[in-house]
Amino acid sequence: MKSPLLENEKFVQVAAPMFVGFLFLLLWEAIVRANDIPPYILPGPLEIGKAFVEDWGVLFHGLLMTLKVTLLAFGISVLLGTAASLLFVQSRWIEVSLFPYAVLMQVTPIVAIAPLIIIWVDDTTWALTVCAVIIAIFPIISNTTLGLRSVDPNLLNMFRMYRAGRLQQLVRLRIPSALPYFFGGMRISTGLALIGAVVAEFVAGTGGTQAGLAYLILQAGYNLDIPRMFAALGLITLTGISLFALMVWLSDLVLRNWHESALKVEQ
Repeated sequence: MKSPLLENEKFVQVAAPMFVGFLFLLLWEAIVRANDIPPYILPGPLEIGKAFVEDWGVLFHGLLMTLKVTLLAFGISVLLGTAASLLFVQSRWIEVSLFPYAVLMQVTPIVAIAPLIIIWVDDTTWALTVCAVIIAIFPIISNTTLGLRSVDPNLLNMFRMYRAGRLQQLVRLRIPSALPYFFGGMRISTGLALIGAVVAEFVAGTGGTQAGLAYLILQAGYNLDIPRMFAALGLITLTGISLFALMVWLSDLVLRNWHESALKVEQ
């Protein structure tokens, strides 16, 4: 049975940030009204909310396009990153030989290579996805590799003492030990996949039926439709928060009944 104190703590964890955000929006609206700032310079939250409602059809279509690229990039990053980590853990020589190239992908500015990728890949959606994957894959590789390496030496020696094969060690020891690291990488990767999708859209400048939220921001800026720009930016932010919350929930769902990192300790 859960204690009332724990339930109150959960309520505070949700209510406190929302209260601070409400105060921030209230102060923002008050400053805009007190100084009579025109909407084309700095719109207030009410003006942004109005644009959000009036332009919902366009914003929702842009959200679907950006979310499509984000989820594609995230899924590919998880598959390729996990496969690379499983390969790295098989041999130190393989890890030493290939891991620097994963680091190279991480430190290369995507805005510098995105134009080349867009030229090389004919399909716009896949070109944007490749750009996002380059940004999002590194946390999966680094965190999962670290987790696969971070096994209890005593447990590893016990497995070897009972003549467990490499596959048994991997499935029964290394992968369960690496799950918290893996989900930590996923939480980071979701945000980076969204950032990669938005940056790639900025570089590509895709319009028409493939216009994402980044293109809507560019278009609104050219037309001095600043409320729509803020509405699109707020939608990107809400999408990132929702994806992060989804990864936190998934991590808790998988780990909460057996791993010490997710167990609730009763006071």
